[in-house]
Amino acid sequence: MPNTTTKPTQTNQGRGSQDSLLKKFFQDELKDIYWAEKHIVQTLPKMEKAATSPELKDAFKEHCEMSKNHVARLEQIFEKMGKKAQGKKCEAIEGITKEGASIIEDTEKGTSTRDVGLIMAAQKVEHYEIATYGSLAQLAETIGESAIADLLRKTLAEEKETDTNLTDIAEKHVNYEASEEHSSN
Repeated sequence: MPNTTTKPTQTNQGRGSQDSLLKKFFQDELKDIYWAEKHIVQTLPKMEKAATSPELKDAFKEHCEMSKNHVARLEQIFEKMGKKAQGKKCEAIEGITKEGASIIEDTEKGTSTRDVGLIMAAQKVEHYEIATYGSLAQLAETIGESAIADLLRKTLAEEKETDTNLTDIAEKHVNYEASEEHSSN
């Protein structure tokens, strides 16, 4: 897999035409992640409310604020491209967040087991975002939009940081606490 955190050195960088299929594809994928980020902003408060661990609640609250910044950053990117910010339904994020909602329904309130499920659901979202932002940053370089690529890489770094934070919460206590819980049935 190519390293998406460093700038490419290809000599054909930015040589595509302004109306290339790749540029149109890029813009379409920006609409997808824009919709996804806005949907995530609506979903994270529900996850925060369902979480038991104060540390996990804080992580969801912090990531909601970060996601609001990601929405604003994407709006800035649309503006730089001379386009209106608009979303296109992201089927992947919709599916992942529905799965997260079912985890809340299928686990017992107030348990670390629910927190384990919430972390897993949140990391599925993060991994989707990491893949998307990494690819978009590389495509932005390819179509000659280095300033946009820099903005996308900033979001990519923040998504990776969130993923690492969720792993730390799981590994430091939530998974162990869940392993000690017993079914009330």
